[in-house]
Amino acid sequence: MKKNGVSTTRLPKKYSSQFKEQALELAKKDGIPTVAKDLGIAASQIYLWKKQRQLMGHPFEEQKIQDTKLSRMKREVSRLTEENAFLKKAAAYFAKEPK
Repeated sequence: MKKNGVSTTRLPKKYSSQFKEQALELAKKDGIPTVAKDLGIAASQIYLWKKQRQLMGHPFEEQKIQDTKLSRMKREVSRLTEENAFLKKAAAYFAKEPK
């Protein structure tokens, strides 16, 4: 998008999981088009959040907690893999060392 000869790009907005949950609760009561207009967001965005919540089967806050736990576990696995590789090398080195 160009404005006055200067190129500007739109970054997608990030909404908190709490905001998404509240928007979905309002949408249950008042309908998605009404809530989207009131919040100033596209109705398609609310439909997407609704679909994501249905696919995951969890509220967004729980998904965020699970994602955090998953990344922590991945870091732990990576650390342990590196540690294991180091110990294997050390064991091989000491096994070769003449006594």
